[in-house]
Amino acid sequence: MPATGEFDLVLVGATGFTGGLTAEYLAARLPSGARWALAGRNPDKLAAVLARLAVIDSAAAEPALLHADTSDPNSLRAVAESARVVVTTVGPYLEHGEPLVAACAAAGTDYVDLTGEPEFIDRMYLAHHAGAVATGARLVHACGFDSVPHDLGVLFTVQQLPKDVPLTVRGVVRSNAMISGGTLHSALGQLSRLRKMRQAAVERGRVESRTDGSQARIRTGVPRREAALAAWLLPLPTVDPQVVRRSAVARPDYGPAFTYSHYAGIKSPIVMAGSVIGVGAAAVAVQLPFLRRVIGERIPRGSGPSESRRARSWFTVDFIGEGGGVRTHTQVRGGDPGYGETAKMLAESAMCLAFDDNPPTAGQVTTAAAMGENLLRRLVGAGISFSVVNADQPLVG
Repeated sequence: MPATGEFDLVLVGATGFTGGLTAEYLAARLPSGARWALAGRNPDKLAAVLARLAVIDSAAAEPALLHADTSDPNSLRAVAESARVVVTTVGPYLEHGEPLVAACAAAGTDYVDLTGEPEFIDRMYLAHHAGAVATGARLVHACGFDSVPHDLGVLFTVQQLPKDVPLTVRGVVRSNAMISGGTLHSALGQLSRLRKMRQAAVERGRVESRTDGSQARIRTGVPRREAALAAWLLPLPTVDPQVVRRSAVARPDYGPAFTYSHYAGIKSPIVMAGSVIGVGAAAVAVQLPFLRRVIGERIPRGSGPSESRRARSWFTVDFIGEGGGVRTHTQVRGGDPGYGETAKMLAESAMCLAFDDNPPTAGQVTTAAAMGENLLRRLVGAGISFSVVNADQPLVG
């Protein structure tokens, strides 16, 4: 069973931009009587966050303040042992994340983060999945825009299709938002470590348990036109397809054979060609530390856009699902993905683990496997739309 500590929830990283938004969301949405805390290295910065929360909502439950430093294992162990759920926004996770994962896995404490770093997720599986299974801890990575809309969007799509038949789903992401500082720096780190990222994936593949019967795979796909969406599709090599595949392996309702492909939706082939060239150039540039630093300085860690800029931002993820002779088109829609909606997804994931009656799981698990329909309902209630655009269309030709 997960740990039962002094606090229902502890947030690590509230002094950062996204962490601060997460703290504000929790202060407004935690249920009455919830016990929570903010943890970090700098007590003055934590006190400043506390003062800001009091101004926003003086009636909200005041969090306690705890010391947590990634270079101090004793402080992290104390935080993990005091909490039922630990939430962290401190990245890049490959640099700063493992000590807190280790502390939670050892204490039997549930853990959620915002990482979109495949290498970090794979290395945490190799190092801490078995220990978390033994203690009952649920380690749920990628609880922000990476990869909640995609993971739960596919689950929602699968629920609209026939049961017990092979299924294929493709997801198409579109947004007008600027990239977050945390996402940029994580991406730069991963692009500079492509060989090590691949090595971690291969090592995980050697030890990861297999399920009986069902199969789930990722199809890379090729650039092409999607008439149903009036968009050009560019294969998107993010962590999201890997998360979706692991959910399909963990849950029986994805059918006996499941295939997922993941794309960015782009208006014109000219823009798509420019995107391909830009990504290729960036992948080359980040191999040089100086250029990687110059690119990273464009959006510093812990910074973010103004509230008015976030208010104008939006995202959609369209899913085209097929199986049993039927096609369905669903869509997930929300506001600013990199900051506001990411803080909302992270906070709702943490509260879902802390307060909802979820399926019995342990170890490193995905949002769909750990929380599934409970988290989906929470997100709908929080204003993120999951809708059916077209349903039960018979396939022709």
